[in-house]
Amino acid sequence: MGAVKNKRMPRAVREQQMLDAAVRTFGQRGYRSASMDEIADLAGVSKPLVYLYLNSKEDLFTACIRREAAALTAAVHAGVRPGLPADRQLWEGLRAFFTHTAENPDGWAVLHRQARTHGEPFAAEVAVMREELVAFVTELIVVAARDGGTPCSNEAESLGEHRDPSLPEGEVAGLAEALVGAAESLAAWANAAPGVSAKQAAATLMNFAWAGLGDLMENRPWTPPLD
Repeated sequence: MGAVKNKRMPRAVREQQMLDAAVRTFGQRGYRSASMDEIADLAGVSKPLVYLYLNSKEDLFTACIRREAAALTAAVHAGVRPGLPADRQLWEGLRAFFTHTAENPDGWAVLHRQARTHGEPFAAEVAVMREELVAFVTELIVVAARDGGTPCSNEAESLGEHRDPSLPEGEVAGLAEALVGAAESLAAWANAAPGVSAKQAAATLMNFAWAGLGDLMENRPWTPPLD
């Protein structure tokens, strides 16, 4: 049974109430199976009012994607404190990501499963969010590379020797794409696996990624064997 109807509720509040109901319904039932009647009932409003505010099922779903994408990217940005060592910044970004996806499983289902499997323009909306996350992770990797330019030891410092902090632009871009892709898959797994906390998921990916990044910063890349 839906929430009690309140005709005096401000439009902005009412619209968020509708979006809350829509995210829950789309996330749990899927875009195709979700009905506007169900969403209206859960929001405590009439179906015509949902159409009046949000025009159509497609527009309602798009509004859900945009709201959940903005909330996720804002959470990741807010979780990273500038000025910390590179590993701490990456750790805090990952922890913020997994905390948000764990606390908002329906929103994450909308972004990760529903929007991507129902074609354009929904997939394009998620792609915008993903590009922003990749750009942010790219900045963190660049910071890690810059931090890698610190002296290796006191002896090296006295000799004027420093690690080379530079990484090829294409490699940085590839690392950022790989890290975001891994985070997306791990978030879906963690939300479905009982007892996996956001901290555990972040630590798993940090252990997987940071060792490799650390070797790159130390100029010790893995190279494939000669055929």
